[in-house]
Amino acid sequence: MKRLDNDRELDNMRNDPDNYIWGIFYFNPKDYRVILPKRNRFLGWTLNFAKAESYLILLILVAAGYVLGHMFG
Repeated sequence: MKRLDNDRELDNMRNDPDNYIWGIFYFNPKDYRVILPKRNRFLGWTLNFAKAESYLILLILVAAGYVLGHMFG
């Protein structure tokens, strides 16, 4: 698979609505990034759910929230 390094091409992929499931979950196997800016960069970051690493990151964040919630909640 060819790695896409062109910033304009990456931005075009990120802004393409066809790369989103239900309009909110970014899913693009051609994009090598796991964490990338949302369509509106002022709203933060999102995960590329076409990459297995995204699910690991999500699992770690949920587990950390669960543990911290039980420690301090």
